[in-house]
Amino acid sequence: MAAAPGDAPGEPPPAAAAGLESRQRLHPLSPLLNGAKSIVVIIAALSWQTYGQLGAAHFAIVVAVLAVGVVIFSAVGWWNTGYHVVGRELRIAEGLVWRRNRAIPLDRLQAVELRRPLLAQLTGLAELRLEVVGGGKTEAPLAYLTVREAAILRERLLALSGRTPAPHPGATTADPAAHAAAPPAEAPLYRVRNQDLLISQLLTPQALFLPVGIAWVSTQFLMEGSWTFIGIASTVTAMAGVLLQPIRRVLQDWNFRAAHDQDRRLVLHYGLLETRNQVVPLHRVQTVRVIWPLLWRRKRWLNLRLDIAGYSGPEPGDDKSSDRLMPVGDIGTARALVAAVLPGVDLATLATSPPPARARWLHPFALRFHGAGLTPDVFVSRWGRVTRELSMVPYARLQSVRVVQGPLQRRLGLATVYADTAGGRAGIARDRDLAEAWALAEQLAVRARQARGLTTAPPATGPATPPPVPVASASPPAPVPPGAVAPGAIAPAGWYPPSGPGAPDDEAYWQRPSPS
Repeated sequence: MAAAPGDAPGEPPPAAAAGLESRQRLHPLSPLLNGAKSIVVIIAALSWQTYGQLGAAHFAIVVAVLAVGVVIFSAVGWWNTGYHVVGRELRIAEGLVWRRNRAIPLDRLQAVELRRPLLAQLTGLAELRLEVVGGGKTEAPLAYLTVREAAILRERLLALSGRTPAPHPGATTADPAAHAAAPPAEAPLYRVRNQDLLISQLLTPQALFLPVGIAWVSTQFLMEGSWTFIGIASTVTAMAGVLLQPIRRVLQDWNFRAAHDQDRRLVLHYGLLETRNQVVPLHRVQTVRVIWPLLWRRKRWLNLRLDIAGYSGPEPGDDKSSDRLMPVGDIGTARALVAAVLPGVDLATLATSPPPARARWLHPFALRFHGAGLTPDVFVSRWGRVTRELSMVPYARLQSVRVVQGPLQRRLGLATVYADTAGGRAGIARDRDLAEAWALAEQLAVRARQARGLTTAPPATGPATPPPVPVASASPPAPVPPGAVAPGAIAPAGWYPPSGPGAPDDEAYWQRPSPS
């Protein structure tokens, strides 16, 4: 078989890789859209001071020359960029002087996000961003494709990765018409009220202190008696910087919607100037966090965040993390969303116990706001006096358990338990009694093994009695005394109090130190 026209020298022949297809290019308007983003950054970097030194005419000439250079550079990059699917890999080649070839195994693919910045919305284009396991940042952003091509490619990649049912065997990306289908039906779960979103961002420290800053600057100008264009422009720019985060939140969370698709995946739609569409398989959710900001409590509002395996954290200076589940809402809405994402979990019945009283030396004013607890499905921890947070980690998502002691904790007989997940965040039980910390860590390890066994083991052929599981009560239990097991909890196999005999003999991958 002859090589495809777009194949680069040195690649294996088509017969060597099943499903090889000709290399596809990005949309021809991609250089203009990528160049426009760079031009905005250049103009912002030149600043008002440069504008004042050069004047309007020379400033425009400098911007025009830089814009032409940026577009030419982007066009060269577009001409040398291509992608195609080979078997269960997405291969991307790019670069002119420095050639870069990437092969992304689709079995590592966790999610594919479709983004549409403002210029992409005006031109009918979209960007695909791939998230893979262990990625420090987004892999292989494909900017830009038509919306139809982007949606088709996303479903194809998710199908090849095993995240969705496979498309029709005869369908290929070379024939978009073969993939044409009606949009999948979605069962709505939540939609933000834009009025509440605006009010919530006004109830932030930046918005509340803005009038004070404006009054102070105005007083300075009135006392000096001089108003210049550069001074006014600099002041406006500084004020815009103060409000940047609340404005970003409003623009990003505008018309936020959450739904379930026909495959029971979580589908998120949000954004005003940049619309985003995420498809999140529920088994990729590692942690759900509930946050009560101080200024929202009078209105009884809170927000929900997701920690998703494969999604990289925000890069420095970037506030576009893909972590929102509910930008703002009440407790009733939050309970329904948590139950939809973590079946069987009721946010209103999660009980926690505080650290022992001697931990007050480490938390003199916020001890009662710290707590941790085990429920049948999740590990719960809470903290924070000003901004209160609660974290829920499903046992099946635990990757490791750590017991950590600092110098002061050793003096007080305390320890902190970390329940690590693939998403990067950990459930944390802060400053527990040492014996309780080891018992809690053992319980987490045992329950993680049990949860993974229930999700991966084949169905039993006969009746089986499930192991007893403690149920959290609606009221927080009393603190666990040193050397005891929490009331209602199951003593893990092999755990023993500090005064017990020698080391336990079980299959846990760590042990509590033998008593001296």
